This record gives sequence, C-alpha cells and structure tokens, in this order.
Amino acid sequence: MHHFRFRVLPALAIWGLMSGCNAYLHQPMQNQAARIGEPTPFNATLRSLPHPPRKIVAAVYKFRDQTGQYRLQEVGSGFSTMVTQGATNILLKAMEDSGWFIPIERENVNNLLNERKIIRSTRAQFEQSQGAQPVLPPLLFAGIILEGGIVSYDSNILTGGAGLRYFGAGASGQYRQDRVTVYLRATSTQNGEILKTVYTSKTVLSQALDGGIFRFVSFQRLLEAETGFTYNEPSEMAVMEAIEKALYLLIVEGIIDQLWGVGEGQQAARDTLISTYLEEKADMAETDIFGRRIYRDTRQSALALGGGGYYYNGDYGHARWRPAVSLGLEVPLSFAFSLAPRLSYGQLASTEPYTENILGVDLNLYWRLLPFNRFSPVLYGGAGTLLDQDGKTPGNPQRTYFKLQGGGGLEYFLGPRLSLSLLIDSSYLLDDQLDQAEGGRYNDMYFSGQLALKFFLNSAPSDGN
Repeated sequence: MHHFRFRVLPALAIWGLMSGCNAYLHQPMQNQAARIGEPTPFNATLRSLPHPPRKIVAAVYKFRDQTGQYRLQEVGSGFSTMVTQGATNILLKAMEDSGWFIPIERENVNNLLNERKIIRSTRAQFEQSQGAQPVLPPLLFAGIILEGGIVSYDSNILTGGAGLRYFGAGASGQYRQDRVTVYLRATSTQNGEILKTVYTSKTVLSQALDGGIFRFVSFQRLLEAETGFTYNEPSEMAVMEAIEKALYLLIVEGIIDQLWGVGEGQQAARDTLISTYLEEKADMAETDIFGRRIYRDTRQSALALGGGGYYYNGDYGHARWRPAVSLGLEVPLSFAFSLAPRLSYGQLASTEPYTENILGVDLNLYWRLLPFNRFSPVLYGGAGTLLDQDGKTPGNPQRTYFKLQGGGGLEYFLGPRLSLSLLIDSSYLLDDQLDQAEGGRYNDMYFSGQLALKFFLNSAPSDGN
C-alpha cells in the first residue's frame, strides 16, 4: 500500500494539472482557417454608448507607438517592437464601433489626393468627347483631430511563481505581468485648443505551468513524463482594449464638460453613463498600479480585545496550551506605525507539577507592512513586565519579572470601524526565575497566539480592498 500511494500521488498531481487548465485541453493539433477578428471584452460597452444628435467628423493623422521599445530576445538581437505599429487602424475601428464619429482619411491623405487628381484628369479628357462631367465633391473637413499614442510598455512589473517536487514528481507555475499605457487627446480644428486628454492602461498577462515525474518504479524500470503549457495574452488585444477604453473616456468626459451631447430621448442613459463613470473614477483614485485598492487610513486610535492561549517553554517539560485574554489600546504614530500598550492575563502550565497564573503589561510598536491595504501583515515588538499572581507571600506580595517580546501576524479590516487580527508572538524573560527552577542555557519564555478584534474609537478609514 505504501508503494502504491507514492506511485499514484504523482499521477494524480499531473492529472489535476491537465484537467484544471483550459489551454492545455485546447491545444492546436491542425491548421485553422482564417476567421473574423475577436472583439475585446470592452467592445460591447463601447458599442452601448447613447447615440449623439449627430456624428462628429474626426481625423486621425497618426496614433503612434511612442515607446521605442523592441522585443527582448533570449538569443541574439531582433527588431520586432514590443507593441503593434498599427495603432491608428485600431483607433479608427474603435471610432466606427462607438457610433459617435465619422472618421476621415488623413493617415495616407496623399494617396487620396493623388487619386482625386487622377479622377479630375480622367473626367477632363472625357469632357472633350462626351461633354460636361460631374464635379468631384469636396473632401470632408474635421471638427476635431484625435491624437496621442502608446506612450509606454512596462515589462515585468509583477513576476512570480511556485512549485513543488517530491520524490522526482512535481509541478511548477510562473507568471509575468506587463503594462501598456495609452494617451488620447481631442484637438479643435477651429482654434487649436486641446479639448480633452485621457489616458488608460491595460495589463498583459503571461503564464506557464508544467509538471512531470522522473523516478524508478521498479528495478531497471524508469518512469519519465512531463507536460505543461504557456499562455501569453496577445499584446495587440491589450492595446486594442486600452484604445477602446480611452475613446470611451474621451466621449464620456466630453459629455460631462458639455463639449458634445446625446441625442433626444437619451437623457436617462446619459445620467446612468455619467454616474457609472464617476463611480469608476472615484474607485481608481483609491487604486494602485497593481489594481489593489489603497486604504486611506484616517483613524486615530483603537481598542483591541483578544483571546487565545499561552504555551510555556521553560525548565519543566511537556508544556500545554492554556487560555489567555488581552485588552489593549492602539495609538497610531503614522500610516504604518502605531504604539500599543496591552494588558493580558493567562496561565502557564505543563504536565509536570507546574501551573502559574500571570498578569502581563506590555508596550509594543506595531508596523503594518501594507498600510494602504485592507489586508496586511503586521510585525510588532516591545518590552513589558509579568506579575506572578500565584507567588504572593506576606513578605513579597507579588513577584515581578521583566521581559522582551516580539511577533507578527495578519490584520484584515472588516469594516470602517472594525478589524480582525491573528497574532503570534514570543516573550523572553530577562531572568530564569519565573518557574522557580534554573536549568538549561536560556531563560524562561512562553509563546502566545490570539485572535484580536479592534474597535476604532473615532474617525473611520475609507473603504478599500
């Protein structure tokens, strides 16, 4: 049974890797025919904008790749750029999909003008034999010019991975996240005024998962197998979505600033659109570049109530966990640091004849490693005293011991005035007299684990994730 288990577990791990990966089960095994281009997830939102009273004639001369970056090559050098060079075409398609613009040709306007010259010349020749020919209609002129470009492509803004290998069998995964940023502006052709400028960004995700086994299953019988897949989000699709989002923002902000309006009967849709945009804008003001909500901490102080246990580690063996409670106050010094006096009461015990009730008074310095996140690791340390509640005598009513403590844990904000913390710490006494026995190289110490609930006493922090 033991050998069977170690043979089956790697197989189950590989099967789980295979069955849990959609890309793995849809591998291309044959040539595929050309198909209509896939829309981005945001394209439906762009198409759902309320209709304008009349479409805006707009020109796009160049929407360039302004990053100047070339794709990294593992071997040798190459001249392939990080992002598409056809961003102008993507913007023109987005303008058409939005239903707000009449795009006119300006990127290759010389070709258009040359063709019109050919038409005029041909008609002039026909006039000599067939009489007057119709006049070529004039070109449309633009009310606004849309300009901008792809201003940055940041590689590896977030990377990571994990893996596990046991007895020659295991699996691992890696990921990488890039970021592309797009700027778009609208310029009036009447006076050259820049009417509105917006910018958007989109992450580009790459993933790799693999698993394998390499081990002898019996004498001279070697089993070796491996599998895996990689997924790279197309950068062209990321650029397309960023451009569509930028055009969407340009339209909405133009409506808010009354640069243009919506058609008749579209007021309800207009109000909903503006409300949704303002909510998103407020959310983004509280979001960092990794998509995490920034937690604006404006509280002043908090009352902490905790419950858990003590684990004795001294000169007697076979220690046991015993209950403990605590009451503390937290006074912030800055966004990340706070000062926390704490009063605790609990019991130290072992299976040997040792049991002692102690009262602790601590002063700790807390450090929240991610002060603007709802969920954050915390570290703390400080000094304090222990009062022996079981060692009272007429001549010495209470023994006092000094100690140093330090620990860490996790804190999660449940709401504007409430947080929950899981804390583990160790207290090291400055002498070896707590259990009235001396032995070993180290002084007496004990461990503490507790779950603490904090109540904020005044102004509450803003909501965040």
